[in-house]
Amino acid sequence: MTRRDVVVLGSTGSIGTQALDIVRAHPDRFRVVGLTAGGSNAELFEQQVAELRPAYSGLGEEASVEAAGMEADVVLNGITGAVGLRPTLAALEAGTTLALANKESLIIGGPVVTGRAAPGQIVPVDSEHSALAQCLRGGAPEEVRRLVLTASGGPFRGRTRDQLAGVTVEEALAHPTWDMGPVVTINSATLVNKGLEVIEAHLLFGIPFDAIEVVVHPTSVVHSMVEFVDGSTLLQASPPTMLIPIALGLAWPERVPGTAPAVDWTRAETWEFTPLDDEAFPAVSLAREAGRRGGTALAVYNAANEVCVEAFRTGRLDFVEIVPTVARALAAHDVPSEEQLTVDDVLAADAWARATAAAMIEGPDTA
Repeated sequence: MTRRDVVVLGSTGSIGTQALDIVRAHPDRFRVVGLTAGGSNAELFEQQVAELRPAYSGLGEEASVEAAGMEADVVLNGITGAVGLRPTLAALEAGTTLALANKESLIIGGPVVTGRAAPGQIVPVDSEHSALAQCLRGGAPEEVRRLVLTASGGPFRGRTRDQLAGVTVEEALAHPTWDMGPVVTINSATLVNKGLEVIEAHLLFGIPFDAIEVVVHPTSVVHSMVEFVDGSTLLQASPPTMLIPIALGLAWPERVPGTAPAVDWTRAETWEFTPLDDEAFPAVSLAREAGRRGGTALAVYNAANEVCVEAFRTGRLDFVEIVPTVARALAAHDVPSEEQLTVDDVLAADAWARATAAAMIEGPDTA
């Protein structure tokens, strides 16, 4: 098998560091030719560069855009946030396989991104979408009835909306299953993260929003499922780890032996699935609404939420007001025609949503 040249964007973050662990464990399969990071952990980045000696390395957005356009086999976009959009587009333009962990770039870019991607060029690294991609191998597209995304339910699983009033930042950051950054962890607590994943699934696989469901599965062993027209359902299961989807993203469609431990079938296992409470957690329904509107509505959903999460973290917005504020920003946004949508439109909508959400938070009518 041929060794793959890999570019890692966001090399000092959770996804990036785990990707480099996979590269170190399989030097016969992967070689790092490009490394970039945002700059928040410059010391670690310098260590990575000294160890791996990539042909290109650099800090910041421009460095990531340049690295994404390099000649390589795979670009892993492990950047967090909307800043990952331009590197995503650069990798697609270069014709390189894009292992995408930066869901925000796909979501805010919408048709701008999907319109530039060749069939199969984007390989999902989110655990749920990696699971779906694996399960979709089990049937033809016309045989798929619906996709089922699993959600851990976050730290507030089972609470009513009234019981969510007054929750603290510390409580929202206490995720029961996954160890993630603060923004993603709070998004998991509000279920905004699952809303983003519903949009991502629609854009990746072309499945209508009405055929993408969310079910709560607290132990996060089943990562997602595909239901087929004959009533059969295929699921992908493993103990909670990002190593498997990252390795698949780097090696797709091949698997990397020994990536992570499998489910231990010598021990008793109970898998619980419960319906999502849309009243307590309206973020998924709101994401479907944004998705149906399409265009820049996707960028507004993501950007307004990022502003609201930061306001919650700094004590300027109550937890239960995060999603309603995003909804208000969406309601105030006029979506331009998708036929004329450009990168500038997306970035302008992103900036508008951030300013609008900030004004709503600071305004006297914010509850």
